Amino acid sequence: MRKPAVNIAVQAARRAGAVIQRSIHRADAIAVSEKGRFDFVTEADRLAEQEIIREIRKAYPEHAIWGEESGRSGNSRYVWVIDPIDGTSNFMRGFPHCSVSIALMEEGVIQHGVVYDPVRDEIFHATKGGGAYLNDRRIRVGQRLGLAGALVATGFPFKQRARFNTQMRMVKALLEDAEDLRRTGSAALDLAYVACGRLDGYFEYGLQPWDMAAGALLVREAGGGVLDFDGDERWFDSGNVIAGNLKVAAAMVARIKPLAVKTG
Repeated sequence: MRKPAVNIAVQAARRAGAVIQRSIHRADAIAVSEKGRFDFVTEADRLAEQEIIREIRKAYPEHAIWGEESGRSGNSRYVWVIDPIDGTSNFMRGFPHCSVSIALMEEGVIQHGVVYDPVRDEIFHATKGGGAYLNDRRIRVGQRLGLAGALVATGFPFKQRARFNTQMRMVKALLEDAEDLRRTGSAALDLAYVACGRLDGYFEYGLQPWDMAAGALLVREAGGGVLDFDGDERWFDSGNVIAGNLKVAAAMVARIKPLAVKTG
């Protein structure tokens, strides 16, 4: 049975998803502004975040909010971490692959997470110690024994282009054994796909908390591991993430760590 906070997050995610569904097929009419080089925000991002915050505030008015678009507000041991549209570049082009990501942290520890794909109407949710689910069916990470034959996903660091060459070396090292690579454009969905076994592994440089909080909990509650490039668990602070089942994650660290050390 879902926890009350998860139910609220699911309701909020669906409200945000309705904004996405109304807008994604009229990409040419979406108002877009540029936050930075290759970093965009749309009117739908803001509207979706407003819907999420409104739903959370109705249930938990005393909780703090940490939204990608609205920033941080409130002071509480409970903080909701929100990405209203993870995969904005896909969304603004009408490319049907994006997600809503919502996590609740207590004293800095992720307790609940929801990732919603409004295009496929798939709700991924997890509670710390309570397992991970896709549309209320229990999910587990894949059972691959290592990198051999693995399907791995990544995202390219558009804000950290100086690391691009290093990341290409990481990709080459992984593809010595892995079967193939995917670059989908939504970190939250990549992590959710690792959690349900659609992907064997995932890595990325420089993510923000709202990109990965909910998805990382999904992977862990599905029996997987989430590590930084050193093989430690400081991924939330560094934003450098490796995820997979425990054997795949360890194999990815072994390939990535020597290359990451050279550049930081």
